[in-house]
Amino acid sequence: MRIALVGYGKMGRMIESVARSQGCEIGAIIDPVASDGAVTSRSVNAESLDGCDVVIDFTHPTVVCDHIVLYAQLGIPAVIGTTGWYDQLEQVRQAIEGTDCAIIYSGNYSLGVALFMQVVRQASQLFAKNGLYDPFLTEIHHSQKADSPSGTATMLAQRVLDAFPSKTHIEAETQHQKREESALHLASVRGGWVPGTHTVYFDSPQDTIELTHRARSREGFAVGAVRSAFWIADGRKGFFTLDDMLEDVYLSVERSE
Repeated sequence: MRIALVGYGKMGRMIESVARSQGCEIGAIIDPVASDGAVTSRSVNAESLDGCDVVIDFTHPTVVCDHIVLYAQLGIPAVIGTTGWYDQLEQVRQAIEGTDCAIIYSGNYSLGVALFMQVVRQASQLFAKNGLYDPFLTEIHHSQKADSPSGTATMLAQRVLDAFPSKTHIEAETQHQKREESALHLASVRGGWVPGTHTVYFDSPQDTIELTHRARSREGFAVGAVRSAFWIADGRKGFFTLDDMLEDVYLSVERSE
């Protein structure tokens, strides 16, 4: 399989290493600013993607929506790891409607995080039924991360929000007043070299329960992204999430047992 890497920062380089270790060929490396000699093109277009079987895009929220539309128009399956664009999700869906697109997107391709999401969903349902616990979240990332809150934190918060009828919206901004009771607070910290730490809290007057996922490196994200590339390029059509892939993979395993 020939992969086009769009975005050649630290994440792109890690994906390149994992992809090559799994027998993939890197057909293109596209980045507008990277100085590395491995970059084959500065712009994303039909010519720079020619001959590639799938795209893995870790770029920037200001450009990724245009990229997705182009991938769909060209009929090239794509793995989207860029975050910070989900407020435009429905517009992107409409823009690529009618194309033979094969797109999978996620705020985090770590398979451990995907399982953590399931744990948080189930825990949130239990604590919401109890009625005594107030949920909130924190996320910590390295100082160079371009967006906040992280896509992973937003997805986690949505799972908590779905379970708690008392919470009506996610509040991710700095607070200068008493928090609304209906707000689910999500705090972001940027500093150092932290690959990613996400914690969901359930707090009562008597105790606090913390659920934490702590990434040790970017390799887990890269492994999941490459695995997603194999999956999305296997003749699929449509707009998918990582949950869709995992459900398909797990169902396939169950059928074979």
